[in-house]
Amino acid sequence: MKILITGSNGQLGNELQKIVSTGKAEIGSVSEEIKNAEVFAMDVDTLDITNLEQVKKVLNEVKPDVVINCAAATNVDGCEANQDLAFKINSLGPRNLAMVAEELGAKIVQVSTDYVFSGVGEAPLKECDLVAPVSVYGKTKLLGEEFVRDFSTKYYIVRTAWLYGYVGHNFVYTMMKLGKDRDTLNVVNDQLGNPTHANDLAYHILKLIQTEEYGVYHCTGKGECSWYNFASEIMKLSGRNCTVNPCTSEEYKSMYPNSADRPAYSSLDNMMLRCTIGDEMRDWKDALKIFMDNVEK
Repeated sequence: MKILITGSNGQLGNELQKIVSTGKAEIGSVSEEIKNAEVFAMDVDTLDITNLEQVKKVLNEVKPDVVINCAAATNVDGCEANQDLAFKINSLGPRNLAMVAEELGAKIVQVSTDYVFSGVGEAPLKECDLVAPVSVYGKTKLLGEEFVRDFSTKYYIVRTAWLYGYVGHNFVYTMMKLGKDRDTLNVVNDQLGNPTHANDLAYHILKLIQTEEYGVYHCTGKGECSWYNFASEIMKLSGRNCTVNPCTSEEYKSMYPNSADRPAYSSLDNMMLRCTIGDEMRDWKDALKIFMDNVEK
């Protein structure tokens, strides 16, 4: 099996490569097919997914069996400020990959987000629930999903949330750094979701691509919390003496008026995983503890 990974330098791309090379994730081993897979790891310096001609050239040279698209413009506030760039990366990029993958008969994994939902509700969101993004980031990621559905017949759209991994920038590392430099922090307490370890997400994506269970998936850590709860747990596990104070989204918006709107409730239910390949995602607190045990404090 040939696997082409875009956005390979990011936290998910890194975990995918590590699991294939070692043959195991933190929650279990992978199959011999995955262990023996040939990985083509590409980031923007070797494959700019917004350039259709370059996508055609590279994919026709590699002839992958599977394309896993981890490339994305994920800076939510930055997407508001530069909407054209967000559209090119989050919407046109997946379109380009899906079109060419389909010509080659390859499967495609499009990594998406909980931000495709409006945030209105109180029950974990299933794959069949209606989408209604409130930010440019969410809107461009949703259009990326739609392009993949339009142009590919062998797709897995995998929505995740509040992702963190050992490489790259994420909320956990940001909180650890701020907790070292400050005595107190204000963190939003009225937005609920699911912290997700990139290693767990990568493991499930690698399980999926061995099947023909095509469709839309939610893949997040089990259990839900607020950003305040998440930050408080990070401080506790990292031994920081920083007090985390809860604040409302409205208070945060008044402090940062140019920040993008976030969904108030975007907890996801991994229903499709349960009904197909099985949901082995860890509880968010258990996964975070292992992560914190493995990183330098």
